[in-house]
Amino acid sequence: MTPRLTLINREYTRLWFGQAVSTVGDTVFSTTLVLWVATVLAKGKPWAPQAVSGVLLATSAAVLFVGPFAGVFVDRWDKRGTMLRTEALRGTLVALLTVVSCLPVSALPVGGWLVLVYATVLMLNAVGQFFTPARFATIADLVTGEADRARAAAIAQATAQTAWIIGPPLAAPLLFTVGLQWALLFNALSYAVSYFAIRSVGARRPAPHGPQAARSRAGLHREFTAGLRFFGRSRILVALLGIAVIGQFGIGALDTLNVFFTTRNLHASAHLYGYLGMAMGVGGIVGAVCAGRVVQWIGARRTTWIGLLVSGAVLVFYSRQTGIVGGVALLFAFTVPITMLNTAMSPLLLAAAPAEYRGRVLAVFYPVTRLASMLAAVLAGWLAGSALRNVAGSVAGLRFGPIDTIFAVSGVVVVLSGVYARIALPGAPTTGAGGQAAEQAGTEGHDDILSANQRKTAASYGLEDKGGRLRPKAWRKV
Repeated sequence: MTPRLTLINREYTRLWFGQAVSTVGDTVFSTTLVLWVATVLAKGKPWAPQAVSGVLLATSAAVLFVGPFAGVFVDRWDKRGTMLRTEALRGTLVALLTVVSCLPVSALPVGGWLVLVYATVLMLNAVGQFFTPARFATIADLVTGEADRARAAAIAQATAQTAWIIGPPLAAPLLFTVGLQWALLFNALSYAVSYFAIRSVGARRPAPHGPQAARSRAGLHREFTAGLRFFGRSRILVALLGIAVIGQFGIGALDTLNVFFTTRNLHASAHLYGYLGMAMGVGGIVGAVCAGRVVQWIGARRTTWIGLLVSGAVLVFYSRQTGIVGGVALLFAFTVPITMLNTAMSPLLLAAAPAEYRGRVLAVFYPVTRLASMLAAVLAGWLAGSALRNVAGSVAGLRFGPIDTIFAVSGVVVVLSGVYARIALPGAPTTGAGGQAAEQAGTEGHDDILSANQRKTAASYGLEDKGGRLRPKAWRKV
């Protein structure tokens, strides 16, 4: 009989436990660094928003420059060994930063501390780009069957959101009561827990070898280029990317400026900043739980554009808040539709990308989206610290300052992305014939003739029948 505390199977449960602890450690680490930079290193400085945006910029840079190529190398390596090495390396990096943080702040110039923080964050996230695909491949070996893999995906999403409930409220007390080094040590120990949990997982998947590996090495550039060409010719993929990029420019300001919004606009102590992160974590869990039913009810397309409209409107209302209670409530309300639309975009991506192109489609989609997030963080920090620093006024009795103005404009941008999604996304369902047609593209390599209904539905996703196989239509001038 399977033990009550086992999730799917024992091997997966061990892997999940290690990652759950490590994810909590990561949320404590990231929240602590944002608070420390904002309230200690850059306290009272006009360039504080730019300093905080540097932390987010370092994270984005790793995803942008390392992410597209890391998966290729992970495919050639032993997956379990890759996870062990990356966890050991990340734990060592955080441990080194912990040792240095024991020095008084005056021991190094502020610029030196910032460089050290940015470099550590960059290296941690660069290494993480190798860990993530290795973990996904391992889960694919440990968990078989469509239903169990769906459960594994749901567990991963709920775990990540739960970590944001636990981590931020834990980070602020650790930083302000016992010091930075203890918060960093917590993260280093979480990597150790993950390392031993991975070691206890017995199953592993050997790396490709022989002629297959040789062909992969020889065709890397050609296949990567083919993936870019496929993406550019698919109207729905380009539309989804446009929606994600516009949305990132709207939402990215929250990541950079929310800590300053908490103290200046919500008139709350920095100690309470973690509860805003907790509200977003709870909203994420609620959104994840409800997303499947909502998508089944109104479809992935409607869930995407309605979610953007609602979340953008809520962000505008959030920008007008002056108290912590209202801020927490509206951030919760903001995160629920955001999580739903993120969930809804997944079947749209899968439906538009044949199996043989999915890895390369994601290698384009996520780095470009991260680039947009990175630019949004830089833009928000620059606007708050320079261009709009002295903005103050009132309209119809409503007072406006630099940060709430940026948040309000960001909300309008998210609403505009919802309007674009309503126009650009096809009105076909993401399941049934459409899903089957897109799923069929390139998965088997056979030449079965597609039905007229499949061709019609697939056409709405920018695909056309080429000898029984679906390929993206080229752009046509209107």
